[in-house]
Amino acid sequence: MLGVARRRTWAYIFAVIVIFFIVSLRRNLDTHGFPPLSALNPADGLSHSRWSRMKPKYPVKSMRQLPTQKPQALPKVQKSFPEEADPARIKRLKRQKAVKEAFQRCWGSYRTKAWMSDELTPISGGRRDTFGGWGATLVDSLDTLWIMGMKKEFKEAVDAASNINFDGTTLEDVNIFETNIRYLGGFLSAYDLSGDKRLLEKAREVGEMLYAAFDTPNRMPLTRWKLHSAIQGQAQVAEDNVLLAEIGSFSLEFIRLSLLTGDPKWFDAAQRIAEVMHEQQASTRLPGMWPVVVSARQQAFNKHSEHTLGAMADSMYEYLPKTHALVGGLLPIYREMYEASMDTAIKYALYRPMLPDEKDVLLSGMVVTQGKDDPKLQPEGQHLVCFAGGMLALGGRLVENQTHVDKGEKLMEGCVWAYKAMPNGIMPETFSMLPCASPDECPWNETMWKQAVLGRTSMDGDPELTLADKIITSKRLPKGFTDIRDTRYILRPEAIESVFILYRITGRADLLESAWDMWTAIDDATRTELANSAVNDITVTDEKPPQSDSMESFWLGETLKYFYLIFSEPDHISLDEYVFNTEAHPFKRLLP
Repeated sequence: MLGVARRRTWAYIFAVIVIFFIVSLRRNLDTHGFPPLSALNPADGLSHSRWSRMKPKYPVKSMRQLPTQKPQALPKVQKSFPEEADPARIKRLKRQKAVKEAFQRCWGSYRTKAWMSDELTPISGGRRDTFGGWGATLVDSLDTLWIMGMKKEFKEAVDAASNINFDGTTLEDVNIFETNIRYLGGFLSAYDLSGDKRLLEKAREVGEMLYAAFDTPNRMPLTRWKLHSAIQGQAQVAEDNVLLAEIGSFSLEFIRLSLLTGDPKWFDAAQRIAEVMHEQQASTRLPGMWPVVVSARQQAFNKHSEHTLGAMADSMYEYLPKTHALVGGLLPIYREMYEASMDTAIKYALYRPMLPDEKDVLLSGMVVTQGKDDPKLQPEGQHLVCFAGGMLALGGRLVENQTHVDKGEKLMEGCVWAYKAMPNGIMPETFSMLPCASPDECPWNETMWKQAVLGRTSMDGDPELTLADKIITSKRLPKGFTDIRDTRYILRPEAIESVFILYRITGRADLLESAWDMWTAIDDATRTELANSAVNDITVTDEKPPQSDSMESFWLGETLKYFYLIFSEPDHISLDEYVFNTEAHPFKRLLP
């Protein structure tokens, strides 16, 4: 009897241990909350990776550690949507289906004609390797496949992506910013959505490669990295002139990778950059904002004179509120930098353009500071900076600042207006407009508009070309635009991104109509027999805009994803549970 009792006792103990192990495992895999427990042992897999075996020349002397406190309960981001009526649901799902069918057509062409290459050329049916030759479209599309419910295609894509070799590339230089947001971001997001550990292993492999670019005396990265030199063991020194966006956009991916693996080295790498930015934020030429160009070698982020939320700086600002959301408010410097930078941007970079319908919208321009002169606004517009509306609205919700939400909404409206103003219904890549004298009242003045058109045109050559009406006709300028410097549309996602975020935040039904108008215009102008192509000139009216045989991976990874999600149920990839990186890859937020 004693033996039986003892066996029963051990059986009970064994059962308790098994239950405890299962519960612990589930907790480890529940990466919405702290403490950050590893879902992949640091020693697991990757023995085949060159980068995991390389010893650093400049090892970190004091490693920054992930916070271990319980994440804060941040304010709710999304609006509570009422129950949807059947007619509205039918219309929404019909539109969602149209977007999905476009994705399926593009994916099918990529699969049959450019499989494992970075890009499909959507007119000629060829292939192009522009981002390392590691299958950028494949990796960028993984989470889109999952989100759209294409599980069979997702499995096939993961099987293929698992065999990508990141040990080398045919490119001379590797853009580590692009590699980070597309490849590391793509693998992390697909893992967060599916739980397939192969994806986390590939994320770690990419992370190990990227980490080698940080092996410099001051631990600042080489943003345009000579991978082959690193393989040969050559010493590396950070560059003097680097773009703000390219050095300041690692926090989301690197912190998420550290959280999932339990290895703090990526967190340490991102935090070193953030700390330099935080220390110098108040000492720049436009205190609160950082210049477009900074020195990684000197760790000088406060010397140059051009400041913008747009190209070359954009995602650095975008990642401030998003990192605050990712870590549940446990790293205060991200909120502090976000609030200080947006106070400055709202004051100096945002402007109300003079429009023929006198609509009250905002755009974001470039601010130049020279010597002791007041900051000077260059009233430009960029498709890329359309992300700022969504960023401000999201940030405003997270820090409970309604002014930020309101400004974000007006920025989004500015981009929607620019879409509707163009003859093909698509906003150009870059343009200029005339700022209003007052943000409160801005009556349309045709004479002032034409004077502004003349002021932005060279006076050389035929005197007739200096006449505003001739210029407006020759450049096909809609009223309100003083110049269109780049007439392309390259399948960018930023406008629909902000429309999507503002829809989730405000619940405005009219934004669904704006999104559909944008979608139909884009699809009409860009559709090819195989997929969709960038276009060279969206001002053309007498024929279909000329196409350029280019389809960057963000068309499937970002643009189509945002169009699909705005026509999805509001709780599908909720902004209260996920945060999107700048390549539209959703990561799980840490929740209490």
